Amino acid sequence: MAGAIIENMSTKKLCVVGGILLALQVAAFLVGGLVGFLKQKTILFFPAPGPTTAVNYLSVKCVDVRKNHHKAKWLMPWGLNQCDKIRDIEEAIPREIEANDIVFSVHIPLPNMEMSPWFQFMLFILQLDIAFKLNNQIRENAEVSMDVSLAYRDDTIAEWTEMAHERVPRKLKCTFNSPKTPEHEGRYYECDVLPFMEIGSVAHKYYLLNIRLPVNEKKKINVGIGEVKDIRLVGIHQNGGFTKVWFAMKTFLTPSIFIIMVWYWRRITMMSRPPVLLEKVIFALGISMTFINVPVEWFSIGFDWTWMLLFGDIRQGVFYAMLLSFWIIFCGEHMMDQHERNHISGYWKQVGPIAVGSFCLFIFDMCERGVQLTNPFYSIWTTDVGTELAMAFIIVAGICLCLYFLFLCFMVFQVFRNISGKQSSLPAMSKVRRLHYEGLIFRFKFLMLITLACAAMTVIFFIVSQVTEGHWKWGGVTVQVNSAFFTGIYGMWNLYVFALMFLYAPSHKNYGEDQSNGDLGVHSGEELQLTTTVTHADGPTEIYKLTRKEAQE
Repeated sequence: MAGAIIENMSTKKLCVVGGILLALQVAAFLVGGLVGFLKQKTILFFPAPGPTTAVNYLSVKCVDVRKNHHKAKWLMPWGLNQCDKIRDIEEAIPREIEANDIVFSVHIPLPNMEMSPWFQFMLFILQLDIAFKLNNQIRENAEVSMDVSLAYRDDTIAEWTEMAHERVPRKLKCTFNSPKTPEHEGRYYECDVLPFMEIGSVAHKYYLLNIRLPVNEKKKINVGIGEVKDIRLVGIHQNGGFTKVWFAMKTFLTPSIFIIMVWYWRRITMMSRPPVLLEKVIFALGISMTFINVPVEWFSIGFDWTWMLLFGDIRQGVFYAMLLSFWIIFCGEHMMDQHERNHISGYWKQVGPIAVGSFCLFIFDMCERGVQLTNPFYSIWTTDVGTELAMAFIIVAGICLCLYFLFLCFMVFQVFRNISGKQSSLPAMSKVRRLHYEGLIFRFKFLMLITLACAAMTVIFFIVSQVTEGHWKWGGVTVQVNSAFFTGIYGMWNLYVFALMFLYAPSHKNYGEDQSNGDLGVHSGEELQLTTTVTHADGPTEIYKLTRKEAQE
């Protein structure tokens, strides 16, 4: 009979394979955790920063006194053709400058710097510096309405090209901790940060933001928002060094997983029996891993593809759904107390909620990043209802994943208990046969524990990545994540999928029935105690057939 590599490979070779995979896992963490560069023929290593960088910008208050502000194009805060500036709002009063004539200008990046496609995306949050005035206080449920224009160029002397122009409303959530008395005038409110803009590509070297706060007392626009002194922005983008490491990992891992996947399925199709469900889902997991590995991000270096963030989320969602479904099926196919095996329909109660949750993730992502393809200033976090829904979604998703992990632990416990029940037959066997099965059971249990560890790290990664992405939008919660965490988890997924396809591939070692049993010193009666000889009970490993016996009988 022919089994899988996991049970036919010698212990020595299996340890070598395990050692290589462990070394590659450590390397995956080190790639993100260390930055090496060659300087004066000496390699120096420094702890790597996080995968993203935050840059603070303070707007410059420009004066636009033209009658038609729509024709008053791009006001530069510094450099050639810089605007007429004022230092503060008080300076505008003696010069008879109205609020509608003030434009808050922000140049991205800072002077003597350039943006790069390696930054991948730009996310901006906004902070308003609002001073307390007795005759101009912030009203309850106040809303600031900004007229925002975004432009770009690739040369310091080129003309600016408009990229977006929108009216951007944002609700103010400010508190004043001092008594509202005349002696406390001029102190600043404490205001929550506001989500401002997100762009899914950085295809140009320079960007310019012109922000106006138009006042219209008749329409109650920007009335009761206090005295805005300054506008501050925080720009977050991906580190160029991390992007290069990330692309390099994807470029290396894509052919590795694809080759092992083709090799695995070729061995499956060479067998006389049709593939069982477990073998099919392992192959499907390899396809989903290849899908997320393909380094299409290389095209973002040369093309202005703002949809890359959305596409990346979709790819990761497909992989999450396949990985979570695989673990359920992997455990379920090794449980004796379930009667319908080798049929995906037998898992609809477990896989169905995963599919529904993945679809909800897709809808949630489309509601924000889908809209941002046409309006980079849109955010679901700008309204109270949107913020509550987004927060509830993240919390519920985290709770569901934790419950999923607990359920997976319960399934693994059930599998271990079922196998332990079968081990009662081992003492009646010959010593060689008993040691053979004890070795197989130990290998399988070890793989199940590795699966649980991988599942735990995946759950932690999802929750931390959601909190990391969201804390800029809701404020108050900060999570520092090192680049090594991202590269390590990504490497772990690839190594886990690689190991599954390698270990569960049919072995090239084929034994005749008599030779197999004779070599192990076992009689036909002992064989029947642990396995079944009916055709539809065939599977990739003896453990698989062992745990299926009662279901088939």
